[in-house]
Amino acid sequence: MPNPDTNASILIIDDDDEIRYSLGRVLSSGNFTISEAASGEAGVAAVKKGPFPDLIFLDIRMGGMSGIEALQHIRGANPKQLVVLMTAFGTAQTAIEAMKFGAFDYIMKPFDPAKVRSLADKALKAHAEMQAVGDYKPTINSEDYKEGIVGSSSAMQEVFKVIGQVTASDVTVMITGESGTGKELVARALHFNGPRRKARFVSENCAAIPANLMESEFFGHVKGAFTGASSDKMGLFEAADGGTLFLDEIGDMDLDMQTKLLRVLQDGVLRRVGSKEFKRVNVRIVSATNKDLLSFIKEGRFREDLYYRLNVINILLPPLRERREDIPLLAEHFLKQQDRQSGSGAAPRTLSDEALDLFLRYSWPGNIRELENEIMRSSALCKDLIGPEYLSKNLIDGARQPLNDAPKNAKVRGLLLAGKTLKELVADEVDALEVTAISEVLRRSGYKKSKAARVLGISRPTLDAKIEKHGLTREQVLEES
Repeated sequence: MPNPDTNASILIIDDDDEIRYSLGRVLSSGNFTISEAASGEAGVAAVKKGPFPDLIFLDIRMGGMSGIEALQHIRGANPKQLVVLMTAFGTAQTAIEAMKFGAFDYIMKPFDPAKVRSLADKALKAHAEMQAVGDYKPTINSEDYKEGIVGSSSAMQEVFKVIGQVTASDVTVMITGESGTGKELVARALHFNGPRRKARFVSENCAAIPANLMESEFFGHVKGAFTGASSDKMGLFEAADGGTLFLDEIGDMDLDMQTKLLRVLQDGVLRRVGSKEFKRVNVRIVSATNKDLLSFIKEGRFREDLYYRLNVINILLPPLRERREDIPLLAEHFLKQQDRQSGSGAAPRTLSDEALDLFLRYSWPGNIRELENEIMRSSALCKDLIGPEYLSKNLIDGARQPLNDAPKNAKVRGLLLAGKTLKELVADEVDALEVTAISEVLRRSGYKKSKAARVLGISRPTLDAKIEKHGLTREQVLEES
């Protein structure tokens, strides 16, 4: 495994002369040998010519060969090559593909020099762990996933990374978070970026199925199995055979059905209601809930063995109030969606500065679903510039309320007076939440980092970087328990 204390070699591939120069200056302060390539084609040629560099910084958007294409060629030449992708456009698909094709990590432009140096050190130290991320060699000729998850916040970037890391496997994934945070979009991203993408994606809300019909809905039934069963019926598992079955609101499933579901997950076989014939099915399960299933387990309302069967990988979606920097992007996305659906050919709708300010100040208890509804409502009332007069009274009243926490309100005012931007203010709050969450999970796991990383839904190298960033020592964390 490369050691940053030795004279490690780093190749910078970017078609921007200034980026190569500035990044080279940042990295030259370490004990690294720096080389450069001004295009994806030149970078691939340098790698194939050899010797392989210890680390590559690779831009995603370049003229000619793209960074994703270059990454595939590079990892084809050396499947264990460490590559950090660079981008100024933190879209979901970019992030997912970056991790899916085996990138160690990716960073957003403009760079924080300290973070770049830290990432370079950690990438080199974590070489062995990077192999566990996978030497994937999938081929994507077009963007199969067209739903689109919108977000460039650090919280969502972590979500995108986990999606990219687990798409190539059949491991079960549980998506947790408040209602309206976009859990089904994540489930679709897992399916349509994975090897099952040509098969069916079947989605079902467990809370919407009556308990007495749930077994039939999941496993199907034969004619005459019960009153009203006038013909054979295929269940959800058979419909999703070869593909993905997304079980939303899994916490609303009753205990009897939980037992039957667990049996199918363990054995891979099912029997339609009223039938004696067993059928083998091959289905990837992705589940979601907004409930605290650990509390349900203690209360005897959810099977512990089923929980651990479903929750091999956990993806926690942050509420919208914790990713406020994504609100303008989401608003623009839904406005464009409304314009496409209207098909009027008129000038696109936009939010006024006053309306956007209210959006940013509102707490969004209904999360993304509520924001989408607000855009739909205001778009129906206004055909051009959407001002505060077109917004719902509930949003305006909520946005104009003072912050609940007076000390925090004073802190925010002080930071604003100190010249902090909205993005910086939000980043400070995200950092504080991140420290609390990581400390709590580390404490519960006895400071076992691999276990904590799995619970947090991030990679071990990412957790190491965050621990170092916040100075969370073992002694400090465990002393607070």
